[in-house]
Amino acid sequence: MVYLTRRERFNAAHKLWVSVWDDETNRRVFGKCANQNWHGHNYDLFITVKGMPDPLTGFIMDVKELSKLIKTVIVDKVDHANLNLDVDFIPEGMQPTTENLVIVFWKALEPHLQNCKLHSIRLHETENIYAEYFGE
Repeated sequence: MVYLTRRERFNAAHKLWVSVWDDETNRRVFGKCANQNWHGHNYDLFITVKGMPDPLTGFIMDVKELSKLIKTVIVDKVDHANLNLDVDFIPEGMQPTTENLVIVFWKALEPHLQNCKLHSIRLHETENIYAEYFGE
């Protein structure tokens, strides 16, 4: 099995907030992520597919096509968006944490892949924080 990873980048805003909690609890749990006026991140998104290389092309998947697919299905919808309000495939009321985003990105992207399988989605929110999902 061979694994192929493509990185894409996007910028987006979000706020982490539980409406049934008071301001103090939200700030204690979510810190700066509970900013009433939102805040943004420069995200790095890593999509890894797996399969065996085609005997003629040597590709698991054409990386140009993988890049187009990632941009169409995910990046074009989340880039410079408010993740709480603007993205149709993020369920209303879901906390747009890095952990939740990798799951919804998986669900959005996986049905579009052919001749290979989605292995993992890794999303870096900062240089020190990332989440990775294997579809489990």
